[in-house]
Amino acid sequence: MTASEITTPQEKEEIAATARRLATATTKGELGDIVAREVNGYSLVDLQAVGGRLFSEMARLPEPYRSRVRPFFYEQIFGAHHQLLLKHRSGAFRQDAEPIRDWETFEKFCAMIPDGCFTWDEYAERTSFHYSPRHRLFYYLMAAFTMFVLDRPGHPVGMPFPGGFTVEDRNGTFYCLIRDREKEVFFSICNFCPARQSEENASVCDTTTTSQ
Repeated sequence: MTASEITTPQEKEEIAATARRLATATTKGELGDIVAREVNGYSLVDLQAVGGRLFSEMARLPEPYRSRVRPFFYEQIFGAHHQLLLKHRSGAFRQDAEPIRDWETFEKFCAMIPDGCFTWDEYAERTSFHYSPRHRLFYYLMAAFTMFVLDRPGHPVGMPFPGGFTVEDRNGTFYCLIRDREKEVFFSICNFCPARQSEENASVCDTTTTSQ
């Protein structure tokens, strides 16, 4: 049984409506404000489910890679969440009238979200907690804030990949070894990331998890 088979039409429409609200933003401040208002609807229990899913995914990674990458995954989700709320509460978004830099890519990202939230198979993964499409939406909300408000890579700078490569910041221009390697995965945030593909021609295994 897949996520789409256990989800009601109302739940699907609520996620689609959220994606439509995101797409109405034309400035970074508008987008940040919309994302913050959406995130404020998540309870502590919801955040615990998101954290539990993240822990479950990382547990499948081999050591020592798991220990090296763990803080970057938490920074990607919960570090972004903390920064979002700080900016919202300080009123920073009301003062930010800078246009979204790549609106065409942003529009495609918003259009992907409804289907992206229903691609995983919750029951096949045998998690011990309920993780719904709405919880996956939280992941996309954090990606929207990071990539289109902050103009930073979806995966944090310094995040390691097998082979010794990392997401890099080269004088304000970001590079990632897997930037162009996820094109066949339509719901991957890599397809919308502002980072550029690294020049290194290395063989890289897929280290992303189902929520990445």
